Amino acid sequence: MSAMMQPSGAPSRGGAPEAPNGPTALRIILGVKLRRLRQALDISREDAGRAIRGSHAKITRLERGQVGAKERDLRDLLTLYGIHDPEEREEFFDLARQANSPGWWYQYSDVLEDWFELHLGLEDAASLIRTYEVQFLPGLLQTEDYAHAVSRLGYPNTEPRKVARIVDLRMARQKLLHRSDPPHLWAVVDEAVVRRPFGGAEVMRAQLEHLLKIVRLPHVTLQVAPFEVTAAAAGTPVTLLRFADPDLPDKVYLEHLTNAVYLDKPGEIDQYTLIMDRLCAEAFSPRETVSFIEELLEELH
Repeated sequence: MSAMMQPSGAPSRGGAPEAPNGPTALRIILGVKLRRLRQALDISREDAGRAIRGSHAKITRLERGQVGAKERDLRDLLTLYGIHDPEEREEFFDLARQANSPGWWYQYSDVLEDWFELHLGLEDAASLIRTYEVQFLPGLLQTEDYAHAVSRLGYPNTEPRKVARIVDLRMARQKLLHRSDPPHLWAVVDEAVVRRPFGGAEVMRAQLEHLLKIVRLPHVTLQVAPFEVTAAAAGTPVTLLRFADPDLPDKVYLEHLTNAVYLDKPGEIDQYTLIMDRLCAEAFSPRETVSFIEELLEELH
């Protein structure tokens, strides 16, 4: 797997202090551990599925962290895999209990799509978040007024109360940038993103001022890709997530209007990492980006 190109100060796998893993990350870690045990004994998914009165598809979902592990199923799998030591078994049960606990985003379940819930959990556990946006600013960088403006566009037939809840969720996500162990956020946005005045000139002016403040944080890197950048021809938003925990594989997140795709195969990670590296190489540097935003602000005054 190609190493992700790192901005100055960005954490690399194994070199950064581990962030506390939330339930989504723990569910994936448990799945990875169970898959390793099964593969070490050359047990098929079909045989493992029969051991828990299920199918190979159930084992696949469990090993990918798509579902939590029930205590009865986990007990039978550990027995099948030869894990009999009580203390070792208890470590697995404890991990499963933590993985089945609700994340902070549970309080927003009334407006949270299932496909986006996984992203919140991964984002919360990431040590490095690299993202490229072509239409809107990343949610982690939006002001409340800007978030209202773009949410109303994305949910045109939604009642105001629900839009307000969606915005509240977006603002709650941003707390991870201000915790004691924040991930490094490295965002590249198309020039059109910072020129398009969602919400009007006043909202956009406040948004650009917010960007100038937040890029002062040592763990936030922002680059604008000018119109002439050819690497931007990829034309689709993409987010790559890296984790300090070696049991968590890198993830690529591709969001569409009503769903999302998650990729974690090495070849897929390499392909999108190459695209991101090209974008970062051709975009304005972080210092040039600050100057560019300052010029845009002058135009709005």
